[in-house]
Amino acid sequence: MPATLGELSRVSGARLIGDANCSINSVNTLGRAKEGQITFLSNRHYAHLLAQTSASAVILSEEDLKNCPTSSLVCEFPYLAYARIANYLYSGNQHSAGIHKSAVIGQECKIDQSSSISANVVVGNNVVIGSETFIGPGCIIGDDVHINENTSLSANVTICNNVTIGKNVILHPGVVIGADGFGLAPDKGQWIKIPQVGSVRIGHNVEVGANTTIDRGAIEDTIICDGVKIDNQVQIGHNAYIGENTAIAGCVAVAGSVIIGKRCQIGGGSCINGHIQIADDVIITGMSGVANSIKTAGIYSSAIPAVDNKVWRRNIIRFKNLDEIIKKIMIKLE
Repeated sequence: MPATLGELSRVSGARLIGDANCSINSVNTLGRAKEGQITFLSNRHYAHLLAQTSASAVILSEEDLKNCPTSSLVCEFPYLAYARIANYLYSGNQHSAGIHKSAVIGQECKIDQSSSISANVVVGNNVVIGSETFIGPGCIIGDDVHINENTSLSANVTICNNVTIGKNVILHPGVVIGADGFGLAPDKGQWIKIPQVGSVRIGHNVEVGANTTIDRGAIEDTIICDGVKIDNQVQIGHNAYIGENTAIAGCVAVAGSVIIGKRCQIGGGSCINGHIQIADDVIITGMSGVANSIKTAGIYSSAIPAVDNKVWRRNIIRFKNLDEIIKKIMIKLE
């Protein structure tokens, strides 16, 4: 949706320098943007590209304004302003309302007339789908599912029985919500499956990345609170609780019965042990292993950065002998 710079200034709260009537139709990177496009500068690594940009406008901070050759939107946080502007330019439901002739709809369903059901969708019984909702091709929706308004399911999303999805939710391709959690009881060398009778409740304004899985609860529900953002290929175990506005990067594994607080940031590839609690406002850096509860806000790390292989081998040998080395030191000190 094209917009003038004046409109984008109001949307973002940024101060306009230049032509308020300049028409912007899309966004692009600082180095590739052309006339009619807007770009941004928030990372100092790309500052050298500013003087040569061909964009019609640049979102930037006050300190970079002197080097800008074109119209600009000046603000304290350019990346945040860019996010607001991009949402404004690319907003709007692009899908026609209605149910595709190849879709299979169960009994006693309530599907708002403004919503769109794509080809080869299967909807179970007693399903409620709110207004302005899009169900992409190949999606499977189980019985007794409730999906609120303005929610988007991309292709091949699976929503199992009894799941509740809030308003303004985005589920990317391949997401599975409500599959059985990993519940097994040992019996003389064999495993007895424990029925997973809970469900999943997803709040409003949640986004879940491609091929992410969120298990249903064993007894109580798995809960994803309002504003949570989850990246691709994340595993959320049964009975987990993810607090408001927490962000989880790709390939994170969250074990069962974990409680994660509000506004946390979990770095990619991290693993979180089961039955522990993480306080509000905790940042866990990438590739960390969290074995115990974190009770205080702050930044936590445990991953070992990559080093030269020969150095790593020497360090591992010393680590394996650390207890013996410490004992020898203590004897000498005594």
